[in-house]
Parts: sequence; C-alpha cells; structure tokens
Amino acid sequence: MSDWLPVFAGTGSAAAGGFYLAFSAVVMPALRRQPAKDAITTMVSINEKAVRPPFMILFFGTAAACAAVAVIAATDALTHSPFRVAGAAAYLAGWASTVLVNVPLNNRLSRRGGGQPDRHWHSFQRSWIPANHVRAALSIAGAVGLLVPT
Repeated sequence: MSDWLPVFAGTGSAAAGGFYLAFSAVVMPALRRQPAKDAITTMVSINEKAVRPPFMILFFGTAAACAAVAVIAATDALTHSPFRVAGAAAYLAGWASTVLVNVPLNNRLSRRGGGQPDRHWHSFQRSWIPANHVRAALSIAGAVGLLVPT
C-alpha cells in the first residue's frame, strides 16, 4: 500500500473529527444560549455553508480514501494492518452516522419554518448532539488507527 493513502485518510479523519468536536465543544453550547428561533436560523445557515467543496471534498474524499485503505489493508498480506482496517472502519461508521442521522435532522430543521421554534430546537438538539459526539469520536478514533505506524 502506498504510504500516502493511510496518511491522507488519517489526516482527513482527524480534520473531520476536529470539525465535529468544535461543534460539540463550542458551536452547540453557544447556540443553546440563543433564542430558539435565532439558533435555528444560525444552524440552517451553517448547514447550507457546509455543503460546499471544502467540506464536501474532506467528507467524501476521506470516505473514499478510508474505503481504499480498508480494502487494501484487509486483502494484501504484505500490508495487512488491523489498526488501519479498524481506523478506516471507524471513520466510515462516523460518515454513515452523518449521512443517516445528522443530515436528515439538519434537513428536517430547515423545513420546519417558523412555527414552534422552541419545540423544534429542543427536539433537534436532543438527537443531533449525541449523534455529533459519536461521529466526532469515531472520526478521531479513525485517525488514530489510520496514523499508527505499522
């Protein structure tokens, strides 16, 4: 396996994990201090900005690199690395969590409109924040597994 592929995948996993960690540690606590309507408006705006090339390249490029690392590390006897397979799997699990949990919650929040913002914001946070913690932890664990020297 080329030495650059796990480094690319691990660095991407670390960057994504740091991005999610920043949401857990800084963004969501700051939004909780805002009125629900303002928090919703801000979160919808953040989500719209996220769907642009810098983050999309990181998000999907890292997933592709992790998939390649996992396949190569699991099938090539010369480069077999359980740490790399586990790291790639961890990032991909966080990626799947984003696609299956966080993105649908983001989309639902943006469609809710202005009615009952307190209820919508509370419901959103109750599901989104724990899912964000999970994807942050999985991405960071993925980076560790991918970047451990073999």
